[in-house]
Amino acid sequence: MLRPHPPHRLALHKDKTTGETLHHYTTANEPGGRLRLACGNRRASRCPSCAWTYAGDTYHLIRAGLAGDDRRDIPTAVRDHPRVFATLTAPSFGPVHNRPDHGTCRCGIQHATDARELGTALDPATYDYAGAVLFNNHAGQLWQRFTTRLRRELAARAGLTRRELADRLRVSYGKVAEFQKRGALHFHAVIRLDGPEGPGTPPPTWATAEVLTDAIRAAAAHSYTSVSVLAAGDQAARSFRWGTQLDVRPVKAFGDGSDITEQAVASYVAKYSTKASENTGTLDRRIGELAELDHHDIPDHTRRLITACRDLDRLYPDRRLWAWAHMLGFRGHFSSKSRRYSTTLGALRQARADYRSAQEAAVLGLEEREPDSVLVLTDWQYAGHGHTPGESALAITIARNLQLNRDTAREALHDQLILEGAHHHE
Repeated sequence: MLRPHPPHRLALHKDKTTGETLHHYTTANEPGGRLRLACGNRRASRCPSCAWTYAGDTYHLIRAGLAGDDRRDIPTAVRDHPRVFATLTAPSFGPVHNRPDHGTCRCGIQHATDARELGTALDPATYDYAGAVLFNNHAGQLWQRFTTRLRRELAARAGLTRRELADRLRVSYGKVAEFQKRGALHFHAVIRLDGPEGPGTPPPTWATAEVLTDAIRAAAAHSYTSVSVLAAGDQAARSFRWGTQLDVRPVKAFGDGSDITEQAVASYVAKYSTKASENTGTLDRRIGELAELDHHDIPDHTRRLITACRDLDRLYPDRRLWAWAHMLGFRGHFSSKSRRYSTTLGALRQARADYRSAQEAAVLGLEEREPDSVLVLTDWQYAGHGHTPGESALAITIARNLQLNRDTAREALHDQLILEGAHHHE
């Protein structure tokens, strides 16, 4: 039996006035009669190439909020605004295997950096797996309460009411979530103080990096910055707060050995924007049945967290814990920002699309025509996703070659910097 050949999809550029065909494209000459497009997935575990693009966009978004970008109406004067890099962590749910700066783990062993047991419970029987996934599930609300309290702490330090503060100061931020090995979530955030109209206006003179740091520490420790969970079934009522480990450091335009730089912060945030909970050993997609884990090499610690999501889902159905079991209960945005922090990912994607469109117009000889005078007619249909086995093997080979080229270029640059440094000291 013969299978019908997939219909060819078309794209036409016509002159609106004369009806003249300016350009004609068909998928007839494409492999399989289909046009391949990027999937746009941000997860590095699912699509490294699209994740690379997403990380690049995130880098520019974060750095624009630190160094400014005139192309996107963010003045370079933001470098003079108070800005810090803060890390808010989860509380303890029980002792885990770790690598302390001094001494050995509590188990008496000095673990290797890649030891599989790092982050797993010392005593699984007493570890609070339910508390860990419920904390992850409420982390977004904790962040919201933290930002609200931060504004109140700033107002108190200026002797202002919350309403009066809004007329003098704006708090802007960009943040990213990261899973620790133990499966608990924490947030890395760039927090900046602006004038009332955003990055284009300077903050009051009293608003310094020291005041911001003090307000962040007070807000994170305040009782308001907590989320209560009602008792249900065998679960007692709980109140979640941030962990005691809080790191707040000023961001400097140029490094002086003690503070972090704009580039370092932007790179750090971009790195984690393409990751999720995969470093804990969980799956990077939704889980149908718990038995599905038997077909994968899931660590026992992670499996217990996923099982806790399933068990708690019956007690807290509105929290959709099982639907987000692959994220160990977390259901929020991995990277987000306040409205006036910087540009948007959408604006960056549009700039890239406009650039490609201008390139295409130049190749087709349409750059001299007004865009409004060209009518674009298309006929596209979704045909599926993924590669054929042959395409998959080819894509893997290309990806390896690209990565090898990047690593080689990076090593060459590193050697050059070392050589230049040696000449400088001479």
